[in-house]
Amino acid sequence: MVCWALRRVGQVRARLARRDSGVCRGHEHQPLGPRPAPGARGSTVELLGKSYPQDDYSNLTRKVLSKVGRNLHNQPLHPLWLLKERVKQHFYARYTGRAGTPLFSVYDDLSPVVTTWQNFDSLLVPADHPSRKKGDNYYLNATHMLRAHTSAHQWDLLRAGLDAFLVVGDVYRRDQIDAQHYPVFHQLEAVRLFSRHQLFAGIKDGENLQLFEQSSRSAHKQETHTLEATKLVEFDLKQTLTQLMTHIFGDGLDIRWVDCYFPFTHPSFEMEINFHGEWLEVLGCGVMEQQLVNSAGAQDRIGWAFGLGLERVAMILYDIPDIRLFWSEDERFLKQFRVQDINQKVTFQPLSKYPAVINDISFWLPRENYTENDFYDLVRTIGGDLVEKVDLIDKFEHPKTHRTSHCYRITYRHMERTLSQKEVGGIHQAVQEAAVRQLGVEGSLLWVLALLPKVGPPTRGTGGRPAPDFFMGVKKENNEEEKKKEKVIPEMAGTLHLGTDDSASGSVVTSTRAIATPAGGPAPPSQSRDRGATLRAETTRPRTGPGSSGRRGAELELEAPPL
Repeated sequence: MVCWALRRVGQVRARLARRDSGVCRGHEHQPLGPRPAPGARGSTVELLGKSYPQDDYSNLTRKVLSKVGRNLHNQPLHPLWLLKERVKQHFYARYTGRAGTPLFSVYDDLSPVVTTWQNFDSLLVPADHPSRKKGDNYYLNATHMLRAHTSAHQWDLLRAGLDAFLVVGDVYRRDQIDAQHYPVFHQLEAVRLFSRHQLFAGIKDGENLQLFEQSSRSAHKQETHTLEATKLVEFDLKQTLTQLMTHIFGDGLDIRWVDCYFPFTHPSFEMEINFHGEWLEVLGCGVMEQQLVNSAGAQDRIGWAFGLGLERVAMILYDIPDIRLFWSEDERFLKQFRVQDINQKVTFQPLSKYPAVINDISFWLPRENYTENDFYDLVRTIGGDLVEKVDLIDKFEHPKTHRTSHCYRITYRHMERTLSQKEVGGIHQAVQEAAVRQLGVEGSLLWVLALLPKVGPPTRGTGGRPAPDFFMGVKKENNEEEKKKEKVIPEMAGTLHLGTDDSASGSVVTSTRAIATPAGGPAPPSQSRDRGATLRAETTRPRTGPGSSGRRGAELELEAPPL
């Protein structure tokens, strides 16, 4: 039996290797919808030893390509590896076959390059479903992509004859930028199928119960499943996950289930745990859609599936505050997870948190083909892991032209040292130029705000906290000039650098507003003009602390030609 099991896993791996091309025996993976026109002749992208022709769907960035093949989940003693091994340990110990061999096989080295058929169609994702959008995924071309979830391998593994397996791997999604989101993260997927005998074994009068029937779909079951079969599968799924989370987080864990929707399961649930008094969503799961199971050749079985994000669980378990830390090679981070026992309790000890540099950028959107994820991806590519988060802080639609402007706040913070505004300024300027060049935006106004902690006695008016300074590297003016609350600069528009370097005094700018109107173009409300540019800068100061030498103002500079 052991030899047979090992031979079977070997056969599955061989089949999956042959399927790297995206074509399964007897079934060619075809994308839904028309294929876009191809890109320039001979334009290809090289990835994992293969070449992929590029077309209008291709949107991979250098930043993302550099992460492919890193496989953090397979690096011994990395926190993601520790978590993966704990899950494997639990499933190996609790679920065994007749010969004592593990019931669940594990696949943690499958290629992240999949076909769009595998990622969407095999999972019954409709052709017009928003999850297919180019703005949310990384496409090599119209037919191949970096997997958006490990579920992309479900159909192939079921087709190979497996009925209980775990899949672990890196997945790729274009998303917002903050401490919880990164374009690459890692998922762990599990699937289990049951035959009629397996599901009803030990159930009173189980021999009279059936898996399937022809009825109507409801909120509680699929049209092809009996209610008894659905409830038993649901019970087994929830029991399995409750035991897994207890194994990871310990006894006494409060759990609740929230109904939700996934195209490939019904009914579907999200699992939330109460950790340190806060309810946190940790995974999604459900009874597998029978149409999916049938298409993979397992028509006589019914099953469940779940998927969890390793980073999400690890951040909760180890108290890791920023998802970027998982990619850190800082020895102060990595050495905290070098433990003798994978179940040993680890609480992350924060590294020194260096000050942030905050810059804002505002622009008019192009008439079409713009998504927020396009901008986030561009910022990631240029700023890399120096970018801690990007917030969309303002939207404006011009009442006459109906053009829309966005203002984003970009927070830069190095994980290992202090950044200077001069250093960040170069990166931020590159972001601005690339946004105009690549996204087709028009720079209505870029204003830079660098927020650094002040060293020295606190300033009155700031609640006793050390007062921040605003460093811009701009020219100084005398106090009389600073008293001018408004400056009108006609016939100009473009880049605005606003602020002061006030390190010699104890005062601080607590709020700064800037509004600019591009010459001949749309303008924010209440500042519209037919021609020229109007800049209004308002500066509010708290009272200075003892020994303050007073305040010097800053010159306002407008750069770049009129739009």
